[in-house]
Amino acid sequence: MIELAINTDSRNQMVDVTSIVAGKIPSSFSGIVLIYVPHTTAGVTINEGADPDVRRDMISYLQKLVPHSHSYLHSEGNADAHIKSSLVGHSVQLIAQAGRLRLGTWQALYFCEFDGPRTRKIYIEMIKNE
Repeated sequence: MIELAINTDSRNQMVDVTSIVAGKIPSSFSGIVLIYVPHTTAGVTINEGADPDVRRDMISYLQKLVPHSHSYLHSEGNADAHIKSSLVGHSVQLIAQAGRLRLGTWQALYFCEFDGPRTRKIYIEMIKNE
């Protein structure tokens, strides 16, 4: 397993980690790459990487859907981050072939921060084709 540290600089943020993750895959590897975020207020997703407005739209919509200020029962002040994290999800699986991620033309891999800024972790596990 590979562990990466990701630094975020705002409360809600999507960080493109495609090249960071791709750089950890050996050139001879073919199989499944599991990316897992071990945090209850962060997540990981795949979406368009060509237009940064997609990230802005996603963050903006999540903030409207699940506002920071609301009458939540959770008392730590980050209930919205827990909800956003569950909506986005904590893991994705990708196919790798000959050391390259098999993403679509416009796709990128994003670490999603909902309770930052913080230093976070991403775990990468590679399951080799037999």
